Amino acid sequence: MGVLVGGYYLAGSESREFEVTPWEVRGKVDYLRLAREFGVQLIDDNVVNTLRDLAGDVHYLIRRGYFYAHRGLDAILQRQRSGAKWALYNGRGPSADLHIGHLVPWILSKWFVDTFHVDYFFELTDDEKFLVKEGYTLEQTNRYAYENALDLIALGFTPDKLHIIVDTEDIKYLYKIAVKVGKKLTLSTIKHTFGFTDSTNVGAAFFPTLEISVAFLPTELYGEEVPVLIPTAIDQDPYFRLARDVAEDLGYPKPSTIYSKFMPGLTGEDKMSASNPDSAIYVTDDDKTIRRKIMNALTGGQPTAELQRKYGGDPDNCVVYKYHLLFQDSDVKVKEIYENCRAGKLLCGECKAMLFERISAFMKEHRERRERAKDNLEQYRISVKFK
Repeated sequence: MGVLVGGYYLAGSESREFEVTPWEVRGKVDYLRLAREFGVQLIDDNVVNTLRDLAGDVHYLIRRGYFYAHRGLDAILQRQRSGAKWALYNGRGPSADLHIGHLVPWILSKWFVDTFHVDYFFELTDDEKFLVKEGYTLEQTNRYAYENALDLIALGFTPDKLHIIVDTEDIKYLYKIAVKVGKKLTLSTIKHTFGFTDSTNVGAAFFPTLEISVAFLPTELYGEEVPVLIPTAIDQDPYFRLARDVAEDLGYPKPSTIYSKFMPGLTGEDKMSASNPDSAIYVTDDDKTIRRKIMNALTGGQPTAELQRKYGGDPDNCVVYKYHLLFQDSDVKVKEIYENCRAGKLLCGECKAMLFERISAFMKEHRERRERAKDNLEQYRISVKFK
């Protein structure tokens, strides 16, 4: 049996099968088991069909089950159906090791913005990274915040819809809300939810109030009830469970969430790992490095080309195929890759070459957009638009 430890999930308390916290993921994650323990709802056909009715289509990251669970998504869909206002919110703990897995929730956010024309609030938590991670100065995390913001803007967001918050610089938008949130949360609750101890610094214990506050910020800014939808990985659930717990007492609408699985590491981990550079493709990697990492990636193929042609491969247990699922928007192409692998018509080297071409093209466009974003980054700052 798994247990909740400090609000996060540890499966197999003795064997340590897998561990999920807001800061670290270890082991092979059982996503259905994790959803049960966190008490989130799975995204079922009813949710998908409702989303399709409203949007005309459903993003492939949802269709293919990468975003697989939620809290309160049906409430957001009901608001959309009735024409009521809502907004998007997520963020990033800034660092220099940004990889393409970090971009995936932002890619889905872009679809929501384009489809429903909603505002998107993005929090860069330079304070949190300084408080909970050793080896960072506040000046470093603040500088990384601006670097990470460029990668966000490079996905094609426009200044009228994307509103970037840098915690240490835009605290005036959050602090009044954070104080009210802080009064509703006991130290015992924070310690239990995040696994903090008596040796945890006070700043780290207070920080969750700021991440919760952004969920309520649109309501304050617009002077009307504006709930948020938060696309994020499921390890961030503890923050937003607390946000939902205190929302009504503070007069705010409960935030809704839509949760993703973790992007697998190229070398077989269930999540890309900063401690193993070859497990991830970073936005700073050049084409030569990207090719090397992909060509060395773990596959579900046979040991030899002859055996692959004879018996076929196992795409269901292939990291390369999982990357095709995440970066190939054509369902027809994905199905073709799957069936040709199973039938032995597609060799692993060929499949890897196809993935490299896809990601290389994506990164080329991303680098060009990122460079252009340097000239207008300030237009996206919340302080420029909400004075």
